[in-house]
Amino acid sequence: MCIFAPQIGIPSLGHFLENTIVNVNDNNMEKVELMEQLKSLLGNDVTEIKEQVEEIKSQFYRIYRQEQETARKQAEEAGEAFTAAADEVETEFRQLLQVYKTQRAEAAAKREEEMKQNQLRKERIIEMMKQLAESETADVSDNMQQVRDLQAEWKTIGPVPAPMVATLQKQYAMYQEKFYDLVKINYELREYDFKKNLEQKEALIAEALALQEKADIVEANRILQKLHEEWAEIGPVARDLREDLWNRFKEASTVINKRHQEYFDQLHQREQENLVKKEALVAQIRDLDYEDFKTNKQWDDATAKVQALQAEWRTIGFAPKKNNQIIYDEFRSYTDKFFAAKTAFYKSLRDELSENLKRKRELVAEAEALKESTDWRETADKLIELQKRWKEVGPVARKYSDEVWKQFTAACDYFFEQKKAARKADHAAYLERQAARQNQQKKEVAAENDRRKLVRMYETLQAETKTMENNMGFFSGKAEGLLKGMQQKINANKARMAEIEAKINELDAAAE
Repeated sequence: MCIFAPQIGIPSLGHFLENTIVNVNDNNMEKVELMEQLKSLLGNDVTEIKEQVEEIKSQFYRIYRQEQETARKQAEEAGEAFTAAADEVETEFRQLLQVYKTQRAEAAAKREEEMKQNQLRKERIIEMMKQLAESETADVSDNMQQVRDLQAEWKTIGPVPAPMVATLQKQYAMYQEKFYDLVKINYELREYDFKKNLEQKEALIAEALALQEKADIVEANRILQKLHEEWAEIGPVARDLREDLWNRFKEASTVINKRHQEYFDQLHQREQENLVKKEALVAQIRDLDYEDFKTNKQWDDATAKVQALQAEWRTIGFAPKKNNQIIYDEFRSYTDKFFAAKTAFYKSLRDELSENLKRKRELVAEAEALKESTDWRETADKLIELQKRWKEVGPVARKYSDEVWKQFTAACDYFFEQKKAARKADHAAYLERQAARQNQQKKEVAAENDRRKLVRMYETLQAETKTMENNMGFFSGKAEGLLKGMQQKINANKARMAEIEAKINELDAAAE
């Protein structure tokens, strides 16, 4: 069968084709530039580029849809049935978006799993803190060391799911405070911890003050948020120092927050300035008078000016979000009107139509001479080459277009139908072999996925068991009930691990 869409004759000159391609190439350049921007973004942390990717995607597909609409309108004006042409740039762009989506999904899944594990660790610490805080017969020295160990472990744990942050922090702080307030701890140990906590909070205040000199205010604000997290995790200080200490930390934070706000105020100011610049470019292209152009030079000079305006537009950053799309659409509408008028001007010229008809009739004759050949490979290559040459020939007058097209496609179709019939049996056998291979591959992938899940379950139980075994060393003999419960959990985990190991061995044996 023929492998490309028919071309219906459109009145034009070689000069018309050359100049109408300018607008298409300009669109293609914009799409390529956006695609390159997306490529460069994919080298960054995928969790921090969503807004930029969405902006690039929006701009790319706006251009792509406008191209398709322009092609559709041209086909309608020429009396053609519109068939969307393949767009290699759009295909590659779509593949890059798929890579981005895959990376984002993987990052989200990994982060979600890490946060769940972090939540379990923090819940375990809170439960242990609760037991220590509510123990009426506490061994003060042992309990204090356990609390310090739990505090140190808490600080090493990463983020948890957002809905649990406040709850976990509140529970942790409550039992931490309850331990210090209710457990019968001697004065020296209490004062020692108050002093240590005071030193740590003084250090955080010093860090917050130092951040005021940091040039990168966005980074400074990010670090400040971490300092506030650390502050919340540090234990209490003496009651008479708490308010003053917090006020000093809050005042240092206020300076950073104010600079951070000023930074975004300046950013919004730059966006407003960009809007003014873009409005000036819109005015220039809007005021371009091309209604009475009569010569190629007039159109060439005007095209150079429009392209210069487009190039300058690309050097200007974003306008405010609420205006950015509106001003772009306005600028784009005026450029589209200009190039549409230019296309209409050249469509009125009708040279080269008779030469194109002569060349296409020669291609028809060559195709008809080849159609009876049974040298499938060589003849197919020759016909495909003829088809490429056909697409390179410009349009012909409409009254001849269908005639030569049908003659050419009839010769091509005849050959490819004969070729298809000759090789149908081989193709059916090939498809059957392919289906068998694919079914086998699917079975192997199902078994491998099951094994991975079992291995992950085994490793999770193993890590949990090891942690519980380590934690048992933290408890004194007076925590006999808790130790017994933990030992039962350890024994249950080991039994489950043995079951999982047996299933993994079964899958390995089946694979062999």
